[in-house]
Amino acid sequence: MAARKGRRRTCETGEPMEAESRDTSSEGPAQVYLPGRGPPLREGEELVMDEEAYVLYHRAQTGAPCLSFDIVRDHLGDNRTELPLALYLCAGTQAESAQSNRLMILHMHNLHGTKPTPSEGSDEEEEEDEEDEEERKPKLELAMVPHYGGINRVRVSWLGEEPVAGVWSEKGQVEVFALRRLLQVVEDPQALAAFLRDEQAQMKPIFSFAGHMGEGFALDWSPRVPGRLLTGDCQKNIHLWTPTDGSSWRVDQRPFVGHTRSVEDLQWSPTEDTVFASCSADASIRIWDIRAVPSKACMLTTATAHDGDVNVISWSRREPFLLSGGDDGALKIWDLRQFKSGSPVATFKQHMAPVTSVEWHPQDSGVFAASGADNQITQWDLAVERDPEAGDTEADPGLADLPQQLLFVHQGETELKELHWHPQCPGLLVSTALSGFTVFRTISV
Repeated sequence: MAARKGRRRTCETGEPMEAESRDTSSEGPAQVYLPGRGPPLREGEELVMDEEAYVLYHRAQTGAPCLSFDIVRDHLGDNRTELPLALYLCAGTQAESAQSNRLMILHMHNLHGTKPTPSEGSDEEEEEDEEDEEERKPKLELAMVPHYGGINRVRVSWLGEEPVAGVWSEKGQVEVFALRRLLQVVEDPQALAAFLRDEQAQMKPIFSFAGHMGEGFALDWSPRVPGRLLTGDCQKNIHLWTPTDGSSWRVDQRPFVGHTRSVEDLQWSPTEDTVFASCSADASIRIWDIRAVPSKACMLTTATAHDGDVNVISWSRREPFLLSGGDDGALKIWDLRQFKSGSPVATFKQHMAPVTSVEWHPQDSGVFAASGADNQITQWDLAVERDPEAGDTEADPGLADLPQQLLFVHQGETELKELHWHPQCPGLLVSTALSGFTVFRTISV
C-alpha cells in the first residue's frame, strides 16, 4: 500500500504516557517512555499522560470489572465527530460472587475533548473556568439487571428494530437478552429509578441454551443474516443458532468438528452469508462453510497460526484480511486469498504478553487496534511508511526498532481485556480492563 499523506505517527512525538522524573531534589525533563524498549522506569519516575496526544480521553468505573462489552449502535447519526459525544455500551460483570453479577447498559454522554492548557488570568476568569469545568464533566448512567454467574463475553445485534445481547456465562449457558427496556430507562433518571426499584429483578433472558456442557468465550452475530449466531466453548465445540419466529432460536446440536482445544473466538464473514472463521488454543485458525454438514464444514486450516493459543481474530469489513492475536504477543494479518499457504502477509511484534483483543477500524481499511496483557493498547496503520526526512531516528535512536506501521501506544490501564472502535464515531476507541472503561481518541486516527 502507498504511504498515506497526513497521518501522524505519535509513537515518537505524542506518546500518551511520558516518563517524568519526580526526584525531590531536581526535576529532569520529561522523556518518552517506550515499553519494552529502553531502560525501565527508575525509582522516582512515573508515567504522566500527555494530553496533547489525545483529542478525547475519559475513564469510567462500574463497580465490579467487566471482562467483555459491546457498543450499541444508536440513532444519533453516523460519522459524528462534534463534541461533546454520547454513546451506549452493553457490558457484563465478573464479580467475586455469582449472585453479584449484572448485565448492564451504560449511557456515557457529555464527553468533551481534552482540556486546553489553563492560562493565568483574573479571579473572574478563574470563576468562569470553574463553571466551564463543571459544564464539561462527563456523565454516566447505568441500567442493570441481575445475572447469575460471571459474564465471559457480550455481543450486541439488532433484530429489525429490537436490540439484543448474546451473553456467554461462566455457568456454561449462552443467553439472549432483550435490551429495548434498558435503553429506554437509561435516558430518564425517574424512569431509571422506577425500573431499578420495580422491574430490575424480573428481567429474564428471552432465550437460553445449555447444550455446550461447559463455559466458553467465543460468540458472534452474523452481520448479514439477522439473528444468526455462532457460539464456541472451551470443550472445542461450535454451535450454529438459527432464528425462528417469536424471538426464539433453533440450535443445531451437531457441533462443528475440527479444533482439538478450546475455541477462543469466532468471526462471521462480512461478505458471505455462510462462511465464518474460528481460532483456538490449539494454535490454529480455521475457515468454515455452514452449507456443509458440521463434521465436514471446515474448508481451510492454518494449523500453526501462532506459537501457542490464538486468542482473538477480526475479519476486515473492507479487505479480504483476517487479523489475529495470540499468546505469543504477535499480531498477524492473513490474506484470505492466500490462506492455503499457511503464511501471514504481515507479522507485528510490539506486545510483550498475550494479545487480548484485536479489531479493524470500521471505516479505514488499513487501520487496526490491539490490546495486550502487557497493559498496552496499540494503534496500527498498514499504509504508513517512515518519512526519511523526518529525522525520527536521529531524535531518538530507540525509535529505529519500532515497526513503522505503529501509530500510537496507549498505556495506563491495568489488565486490559477488550477493545472496540465505535462504528459511528470515527477514531473513537473504547476499552475495558480491571481498572475500568476508557474512552479515547488519539491525534493519530
